[in-house]
Amino acid sequence: MRRSLGTALLVFVLAACGGKTVDISRVPELPEISVDELSGVLAGSAQPVVLNVWASWCVPCRSEAPLLEKAATTTDDVTFIGLNVRDDQTGARSFIAEFFPEAPIDHYRDPGGDIPVGLGGNRGVPLTYFFAPHGELIELHSGVIDERTLALQIDEISSR
Repeated sequence: MRRSLGTALLVFVLAACGGKTVDISRVPELPEISVDELSGVLAGSAQPVVLNVWASWCVPCRSEAPLLEKAATTTDDVTFIGLNVRDDQTGARSFIAEFFPEAPIDHYRDPGGDIPVGLGGNRGVPLTYFFAPHGELIELHSGVIDERTLALQIDEISSR
């Protein structure tokens, strides 16, 4: 009986983890970027930047993605950048196809996951950085971001 229950539980968990298949053909490959290159992008931005660090296998990243997609679609004068860490191209592109298919977010890839540390964060995901125009770090939020915190931080970087 115990073995049957364990097998049934394993089947249930695996079924729940199996996501729907998404078409990634319209999602271009993500360019790899270094910390120096990304720092240059941030420094060269005349607009404030919201930089979200995510991974396709990260359940909290999946839970906050719809909020970030909505903010990127409805917020003017703020640049949104997604930084995928420790994923292959297929996983990263699948995540974008599922959660950000039309969102105006520039996506990059950091296969080693080193950039967040280079920007003052850690190796955990999700992370959300808020930069004033020209790359001044204003705030770093670790973990899932909620709507109120996202709105307050966007207001903060937009007022600089």
